[in-house]
Amino acid sequence: MAGKRRGNGEGSIVRKPTGQWMAAMTSGRDPATGKLKRTYFYGKTRAEVSAKLAHAQSDKARGTFVEPHKVIVAQWLETWLEDYARPKVRQTTLDSYEGLIRRHLIPALGRTPLQSLRPDMVQHVYNTKHSDGLSPGTIGMMHMVLSAAMKQAVRVGLVMRNPCEATTLPRVTTRTMHPLTLEEVRRLLSATKQDRLFPAMFLEFGTGLRRGEILAARWSDVDLDTGVLHVRQALSRVMNRGNGTRKTHLQFHEPKTDSSRRTIPIPSDIIEELRHHKSRQAQERLLFGQAYQDHGLVFCEPDGRPIDPRTFTRRFDALLKQAGLPHFNFHSARHAYATIALELGESAKVV
Repeated sequence: MAGKRRGNGEGSIVRKPTGQWMAAMTSGRDPATGKLKRTYFYGKTRAEVSAKLAHAQSDKARGTFVEPHKVIVAQWLETWLEDYARPKVRQTTLDSYEGLIRRHLIPALGRTPLQSLRPDMVQHVYNTKHSDGLSPGTIGMMHMVLSAAMKQAVRVGLVMRNPCEATTLPRVTTRTMHPLTLEEVRRLLSATKQDRLFPAMFLEFGTGLRRGEILAARWSDVDLDTGVLHVRQALSRVMNRGNGTRKTHLQFHEPKTDSSRRTIPIPSDIIEELRHHKSRQAQERLLFGQAYQDHGLVFCEPDGRPIDPRTFTRRFDALLKQAGLPHFNFHSARHAYATIALELGESAKVV
């Protein structure tokens, strides 16, 4: 009868031949065809599907209904990485995001349906990772990546809320840094004076450059007459996303931030060392002849190839040991530079 006809979206509940109950409601129109779309809910009892239907109808009335889908967390993280993160971030940043997703997020949450991801599930992962010894800093990066992906999922209508917003991160403890003292730097430079990488280390302690900036410096970036170095590029090892057989490759890229493009004064004694270094490099170029790969780099392999940042770090660690000094991260040399400059009387503002 006409009086009993249900309107669009009111829903219906039926029992299937298998004994399972099913509810259905009209959830909208297909934007491609204009046809009405039906959304289905299943359960073991009529009361169960009735509750699901009522909840969906309430959400629809408030304009907060999200159509059920079968996307799992792993699939969405892959989509977010390729379609939303890749166009916005640097290759090195993308590689770090992918590493966090592959090593931590997918193994822990990957099989979870995206719409079923709850704050307590995410919190459990953070707590477990922390108990297993993962640093608060790395967990914070995991949280940043997952939260960004879930924010995008909210924007495109896959989920109603970002579960990461209701989680608590482990407290970050500040580590006390002990950079090399002026006397220790002198010991290191004295013990490694004959090493091929000595000029690079000398330049580092006199300028506080990043490792990738030192290895990407070109002679065209250095003015030996005025004693300045223009930071215009950096060198990193990044993931190989092509069809090559190697997993990674070296890549020159823009400096880390806009403020990283800068001009740095070089102390006069380092200028003299760079002049000698340039002469030695010219001899290597003659020795290799046509086999020399000239990238115009200040610091390179004997045949002109860029120095792999990992190789540079291993060599730096070996030189520390050779000088009888404790191990410390090469990045800490930037802090050593600042400490030494202050020790030598430079103003804090200039440093």
